[in-house]
Amino acid sequence: MSHPVRAARRHLREEHADTIAAIDDCATRVTRDWDTARTTSPDTLVDSLRSELESAGVLETLPTVLASAVDATGYELQAQPVAAPPYVVLTSCGPILRATIAPGRLVIRFDVFEVVRTDDPNQQPEYHRLDGVRMQIGLEN
Repeated sequence: MSHPVRAARRHLREEHADTIAAIDDCATRVTRDWDTARTTSPDTLVDSLRSELESAGVLETLPTVLASAVDATGYELQAQPVAAPPYVVLTSCGPILRATIAPGRLVIRFDVFEVVRTDDPNQQPEYHRLDGVRMQIGLEN
């Protein structure tokens, strides 16, 4: 793990624990209306997560979280991030924050759902709620 990744991870855990907890709460609210412990509709999942994140005011704070993480790495952003691609992307697994810094692209994933696939080609992938938030940070070239 590189220095920028360690610095960003430490900073997010120490300074943005409330945002991480809010992402977790939003994901939990998404699953309240499920009739089972899973869903097979990634579009509905992403739309529901977006709605919950917007309602809670979390989506609008994610660019600030990204800028703060970049500052913690000692590098600078090339542009001011916004709550839209390419900086903030909502996927069927959760929010992803991305910023280009000198050593590469800093990618911060807040996974709150996982994709479960089977060997049966006729069965759709399922999306299950993770226990909490799985934060993954990487530096891509």
